[in-house]
Amino acid sequence: ETILLFTGYLIFKGYLHPLPAASAAFLGACCGITLSYGLGRYLGFYLLQKYGRFLHISPERLAQVQAWFQRWGKWALFFGYFLVGVRHLTAFTAGSSRLQFRVFGAFAYAGACLWALSFLSLGYFLGEELPKVYHQLHRGALIASGSVVLLVSAFLLCRYFRSRRLAS
Repeated sequence: ETILLFTGYLIFKGYLHPLPAASAAFLGACCGITLSYGLGRYLGFYLLQKYGRFLHISPERLAQVQAWFQRWGKWALFFGYFLVGVRHLTAFTAGSSRLQFRVFGAFAYAGACLWALSFLSLGYFLGEELPKVYHQLHRGALIASGSVVLLVSAFLLCRYFRSRRLAS
């Protein structure tokens, strides 16, 4: 995100041309997310089957994750770009869940385009104000990402404990 903000600022200053900079940002994001998907696709399922029991991941739970990802995971791919550290985890999970590549590509690459253009635009439109507000933007992004991760974690923990209570 920092590099994209600065790239937008350099476009504003006239040091970079918008189309090549945006293309490089988009293609870089696509390469990274595709690598994560490929690792998940070719190693993830094997690793989960072999070592999943140590993480308390049963075949039934793995099937539930795959079903969830088939239904909702594509949206996690799209919006996961905006959460620090989540984009590659969702891509790895998509690969492990055997999400079809064309579905993965449609949502992941659309998310990559929106993500890259958002940060480039933000850097461009902030212009000379970027150095003044950068630390506030960075702090806000970390707080927002952390809040989402905490909320999702709390939801999953509540759901886990509720299912254990109902089972006993």
